[in-house]
Amino acid sequence: MRRPEWLGDVFDELLGMGLVPVVEITDADQAVPLAEALAEGHIRVVEVTFRTPAAEESIRRIARHVPQLVRVAGTITSTAQADVALDAGAELLVAPGLNRAVVEHALRLGIPMMPGVLTPTEVEAGLSLGLEMFKVFPIEPVGGVRYLKALAAPYPKVRWNPTGGITPASLPDYLKMTSVLACGGSWIAPRADIEAGKFDEIAARAAEAVRIVRETRMGMKP
Repeated sequence: MRRPEWLGDVFDELLGMGLVPVVEITDADQAVPLAEALAEGHIRVVEVTFRTPAAEESIRRIARHVPQLVRVAGTITSTAQADVALDAGAELLVAPGLNRAVVEHALRLGIPMMPGVLTPTEVEAGLSLGLEMFKVFPIEPVGGVRYLKALAAPYPKVRWNPTGGITPASLPDYLKMTSVLACGGSWIAPRADIEAGKFDEIAARAAEAVRIVRETRMGMKP
């Protein structure tokens, strides 16, 4: 397949951000306050997982009211979900695994997709579809940074989005890998805190995560 023209745009945003908050929203009324809290903490991207019925409406509301955030639809495991996410305003699709039918459907729709991989076989299946960016999930249970370095070695052109068990303590070690696009994580906005409306705490964790990224990647202090 021809390399899509959009390939650089969304992924450049992720690279610049260095992290992707992965959120599970059970009530769409919480979507805008959550997005505003992330923006207050200087985060420019959010991954809304399609694990709850509120995901579609949550992305729609974020697109309408906090449009400066890059909207990622996560846990996309079917072509039907891809259609719904795109209609709601998603700018990137992410999946826990690599489903060829879903990836090809996303490419036909003209929306970028980052499927999940965990083995060289899965990486090469994605490369055969013309992809160069992959989610690696779940990264911590299989060996963390050490495993990712081993997986990345044969594929110098690939960029990675490690997700699954990453914490503020382990975040810098991933970010020191030049092949890491951005790290995903749910610690910034856990489901329980979203449901409890603890948006000030979420904003504070967002700001702390951004500080870690800046200090690790650029030696900058806000």
